[in-house]
Parts: sequence; structure tokens; C-alpha cells
Amino acid sequence: MSILSLRTFPFSVMLSGLAVASLGQYAVSQAAPTPSPLSSLIRTNAPVVALTHVTLFDGSGEPPKHDQTVLVDHGKIAAVGPTSSITIPPTASVLDGHGKTLLPGLIGMHEHLFYISAGGGVGHPLLATEQAESAPRLYLAAGITTARTTGSIEPVADLALKNAIEQGTQAGPDLDVTGPYLDGRPNMILQNQSLTSPEDARETVDYWSKRGATSFKAYMFITPAELKSAIDAAHAHGAKLTGHLCSVGFTEAIEMGIDNLEHGLSADTEFDPRKKPGVCLPADAQAARSVTQLDVHGPELQGLIHTMISHHVALTSTLAIYEDFEPDQPPLESLQATKSALSPTSWSDFLNLRGVIREHPRYQSPEAMAQVLKKEMEFEREFQRQGGLLMAGCDPTGIGGVIAGYGDQREMELLVNAGFSQAEAVAIYSSHAAKYLGRESIIGTVAPGMQADLLLLNGDFEHEVSTIRKPEIVFKKGIGWDSAKLQASVAGVAGQR
Repeated sequence: MSILSLRTFPFSVMLSGLAVASLGQYAVSQAAPTPSPLSSLIRTNAPVVALTHVTLFDGSGEPPKHDQTVLVDHGKIAAVGPTSSITIPPTASVLDGHGKTLLPGLIGMHEHLFYISAGGGVGHPLLATEQAESAPRLYLAAGITTARTTGSIEPVADLALKNAIEQGTQAGPDLDVTGPYLDGRPNMILQNQSLTSPEDARETVDYWSKRGATSFKAYMFITPAELKSAIDAAHAHGAKLTGHLCSVGFTEAIEMGIDNLEHGLSADTEFDPRKKPGVCLPADAQAARSVTQLDVHGPELQGLIHTMISHHVALTSTLAIYEDFEPDQPPLESLQATKSALSPTSWSDFLNLRGVIREHPRYQSPEAMAQVLKKEMEFEREFQRQGGLLMAGCDPTGIGGVIAGYGDQREMELLVNAGFSQAEAVAIYSSHAAKYLGRESIIGTVAPGMQADLLLLNGDFEHEVSTIRKPEIVFKKGIGWDSAKLQASVAGVAGQR
């Protein structure tokens, strides 16, 4: 019923309807409970479940174990070990995992609940569309059981969605909701607030902390003074602050007390010889050269890595979004699932922008973005080798080819392409993130006593990383969600809602 019809609907009829409703309330309360609208998306909700004969990556970074059984009891992991050593209760629901792989539930640390609406062109505002319907289900379907939003366009909607997921009325990962982008001027996205002063930065953090935001993100044009104020305010609320920086270099931000840095070298302008304090440089050919000419074993990057590790600053890998700006990558044939998820308009807009990238590469030469991606992979490997805390997420923005869930699958593949083992890539996407969030005793690894967040893949992930694209069941707090049904429930609407 529209607002207009409510205004003109006879008041007496409304009252009679309310009376009927109240008279029937007792009868309704005595009726059988209405099945949850989400029940059709659940494969198993048995109190006790045994996943037998699986190949297990436990999230620790150690090599996989074969022919393992994981026993889940009322939302907790009760036992883990060789199938021959686990006693399965007679009341348990048994799932035969021969030929399948079990991972801990993944923790996406650079995710969003919006999609950049493409197609405006020069002179039109850049807008983002909230994806409260499609994104949570696509994340969960891919095995993301916990997600940090890492910048919100509609924080009120994100917080409401978080509560709905916790109450069981919506399907999706547990959410660490980041407040609105803390940006300066100019502001590229129309819905983003532009901070006006350090005091404004503090007030913004205070406001959203009181309303449930549990982390914050600084963006490209924030001033050094505003960044420092925001970091201090976030820490005063017990929250952490990350940054996709540009106007402020990584080392300067680390010295201010930032907790996390996003994307890596492409967002760190401190090595560009044109850098001036508080100024965001353009992403042009010179910016690309300033990255690709760096030596990961040279004094500049070794110094940065040492500074990050000594200050306990984490790095979030977003290789999938790097690739999205590389001409004709990834191959279109690998994006058929993405095509099925996106609305026809969003897919068409993505193809148009992909053509623009082909004709006008971000860094002038088609090879430049590939070189930047390769350098970032080297940097991330060296950072982790030295003991840095590396996490991952897909950052579903860019030109539209990276979307919730499917983008995380591609990120996992790219981590392995970068030289990390499958076990290391799983740890980056699980236990590393859990440690950063301070939840390592609850999530991130497959061990007795941990929350039963698990991803069952239909295939041999140990020998074929593309098996990450074959999620079968995702357990969140012991409830086994059907990946295919989650994906089908929002097919063709991503990018729209």
C-alpha cells in the first residue's frame, strides 16, 4: 500500500482491521511457528554434524591433513582428527567428504555492501548503490562467514543489516561495520562526507561509534591533521582505523598510530618524487613507475616493512581489484558466474568500462598495471616472510568486475599465483584476520572449542586452487547454508540492490 493510499484509506476500516487483528492474536500465537523464509537456503541444521573423510586446511598455515573428520556440536567444533580416531555419536548427521576439502570460514577484511554504479561518464556524479540484498548472500555463499565492510556508503543500512543477520532474519556473514569514509576534499563519490577539520573528524568518529560502528577507514584526500584526529578518536572508542591513503604516505600514517593499510604500494605515494605534504598525486604513468622501480629488497621497501611490523600495522591484500584495472583481465570466460549474479544493466556497464580500460589504460601502457600487480605480489610475500600480518579482501569496486563473494574467490587464486601456498592463502583469509580483530580464540581456525564456521569445497583445493570456486556448504555457527541456493536467490540483481 502506498503512502497516498494510507492517507486516503477510511480510518474506520483501519480500526476494524486492527480490531480483527487483535481478536485473532491469541489464535495466531497458538498456531504452529511460521517457517523461516531462510529455511529453504539451509542444507543442514542438525544439532550434531560429522564431516568425514575431508582434506582439512585448519587455517594455521600448516599443510593440509588428509582423511580428517570434524565433529560439530550445537554450533561449536567438538572434535577434529583422523577419521579413524573420531567417535561419531549415533544421533549425528553424517556428511561424507571423500574428494572434498574443508576450510575454516573465511574472514574478508576489505569488503563492501555497495556497488559503484557505472555508466555516468564525464561530468556525471560517481554514485554507489547499496547491496543489502545481494552482497550478504553472495559473501556467505563463497564461504565468507565474517566480513569487515571497510568503508560504508550507507552506514545506517549496514548497521541495520548487521542486526538483522544476528537476529536470523537475513542471511549473511557476521559484520564488522566500518563507519562512513573519512575523506577530505575533493571527494570522488557524491555520497561520501568531506571532513572540514580535525574536530569534524573526531566528531564523525564519535557519532558513528555511539551508533555501532566498530572500525573506521580514512580515504584518499584526508589531511594529515584530520587523519591523526580520527585515529585518536577511534582508539578512544576501542576501535581500529585503516586507510586507503594517498594524501598521507604510509610511514607518516604509521607514525600517527594507524592500525591497518589497504591495497599496498599503489596507495602509498611517499616514494613518488613529486610527493608534497598532504597532497594526493594522480594515478598516472609516473605513479606507476614510482612503484615498479622499487626493489623489495632495497632500503625503501625494507624500511617500510620494518616500520609496519615494528608498529604492528597490518596490510590488507586486494589483488583482485588491481587486476580489474588491467586491460582484458581476468578473461571474460572466467567471469560467467559474475555475469549471472549481476543485473543486465550492471554487466553491460562493466563491459563498457572494460572497453575504456582497453583503449585508455590507467597507467598509459597496457603492461603497466600488470607490472604494478607483480610488484605488489612481491611486496606482500616479503612482508609476510618477515612476519607481517597480511589479510585479504576483494574490494568490490573498481570498474565493476569484482563483486561480493566471487571477487574473494579470485583474490584467493591470485594469492596463490603470487607465490603463497594454498595453506598460507587460507591463513591470510582466516586466522590472520581473526588475530587482527581480536577474535582468534573464537574464529579463524578449525580446532575443538572454536565456533563452527566452515567452508566445504566440492573438490581438491590442495592441488587445484580454482576449487575455491566450488563452494558446497558454508557452516556459520553450525548452520549449513547451501551455497548454490544462496547464489540463485539473488541471481541477476547484484549491482542493482
